[in-house]
Amino acid sequence: MSSARGRRLTLVASVTGAAIVALDGTVLTVAQPRLQRDLNATFTQVQWTSTGYLIAVASLLVFAGRLGDRYGHRGVFAVGMLGFGATSAGIGLAGGIGWVIGLRVAQGVFGALLQPATLGMLRAAYPPDRLGRPIAVRTGAIGLAAAAGPLVGGALTTHLGWRAVFFLSVVPALAMGLAALAVRAPRAPRAAARTRLDLPGAGLLTVALSWLVHTLVTLPGTGWTATTALGLTGTAVAGAAFVRHERRTAHPLVPPGVLRSATVGSALGVLVSASAALFGALFLGTYYLQDVLALDPLDSGLRALPLAVMMVLGAPVVAVLARRHGPRRTVVAGMVLVTAGVLLMSRLDRGSGAGAIGGCFLLLGAGFATVMVTATTVVVHDAAADAAGVAGGLQQTAMNIGPTLGVAAATTLMSVAGLDDAAPPPGDGPRWAAGAFLAAMGPALTVLAALAAAGALLAARLPGRTVARPPEGQPAEELPDAPPKPEIASSA
Repeated sequence: MSSARGRRLTLVASVTGAAIVALDGTVLTVAQPRLQRDLNATFTQVQWTSTGYLIAVASLLVFAGRLGDRYGHRGVFAVGMLGFGATSAGIGLAGGIGWVIGLRVAQGVFGALLQPATLGMLRAAYPPDRLGRPIAVRTGAIGLAAAAGPLVGGALTTHLGWRAVFFLSVVPALAMGLAALAVRAPRAPRAAARTRLDLPGAGLLTVALSWLVHTLVTLPGTGWTATTALGLTGTAVAGAAFVRHERRTAHPLVPPGVLRSATVGSALGVLVSASAALFGALFLGTYYLQDVLALDPLDSGLRALPLAVMMVLGAPVVAVLARRHGPRRTVVAGMVLVTAGVLLMSRLDRGSGAGAIGGCFLLLGAGFATVMVTATTVVVHDAAADAAGVAGGLQQTAMNIGPTLGVAAATTLMSVAGLDDAAPPPGDGPRWAAGAFLAAMGPALTVLAALAAAGALLAARLPGRTVARPPEGQPAEELPDAPPKPEIASSA
């Protein structure tokens, strides 16, 4: 197989895996009310079909990335895809809500395996200075899948039932998993193959992340209670124990170069900040469109469509801009756009037209695509090739923690600003009063905009240019004297 053909197949696999995961999350949201009625489930049980998946995937991403570094990303990707497809089929055939919840947790485990591998495969297949374009394609595919999810899920659920939503990903997942097994993969780097797996570190990180995600997910419904405080305290203790263990062990889960890198830390902080601001604003924007403007779900989706369009069309442009202007300027500009979009959304009222609403979502989409492509590139590029899976796992973890944090912050801010209920009941139950919602929405979105602005300050710590990594064993000063080429590295 030619090198060019191998890269194309790797790109197709990476894009397919990322798109399947993105599509799965959005179509499920539409199918949940029908699932609840058909299985006679409670609202809490239905929530756990999402919460269980989120906890499983977020807590295992870094360890899964390390498995890819140790045993090869293509093999781990194949296992993840095959498992994801098999559990999807199992959920579609499940006879009770308990089976659905259990299989969703298992699906989260397989999702954790395949997501960092999609980044690790790209890092292994493409030279560092050519990673920008494949990552942009991957980001565009994620945006397209997220936009198509509610439409596809709504059509399938309406005409074929909620089970069809889960069968949707079975064939492509199994086909891509079998194709990955059939392709001969390069061996993992020798240094990575000799490294032992840090199981105690993986356990501590899993406890910290699962406790954090569970606390953030349940916070909107329970508010600030003793249980919430215990969850955050447990997260802090487990996180501190993990960092202490990583500094002392001979074979850390996260290599020292990644753990101590100010560049990686800043890029991850930017991703958390941007995704928290975006998803918090989307959460409030959805209720604004449906409770204040009284739009139906389809019309609401059409008003928010500019966000997805900018994600798809803007990603390739970002790759060019980042090469020309460097990560620092590109990410700062993206965070400024996100901040502006959230601030403009805070000014919306009953009389706002489609143009004003669409402009807010357009700015959010353009800014978030810019940040996601460039900051992810910085994370993966800054890591050595034998730590690409861990870097991808950290990036994916940030992209799971950020949205969860954003929604929790939005609901808490709405309560503090004047609404006592963190979130109104789903379906056709009571809705927020338009006047009360608007009075609380403005201050809440202003705080989220401040969070995005803090991300812009973090972005100022990113490198102005991404310098070419020297070949293995060759010091940087021995590279040719030609000006270094700015590079873009991996995914979204």
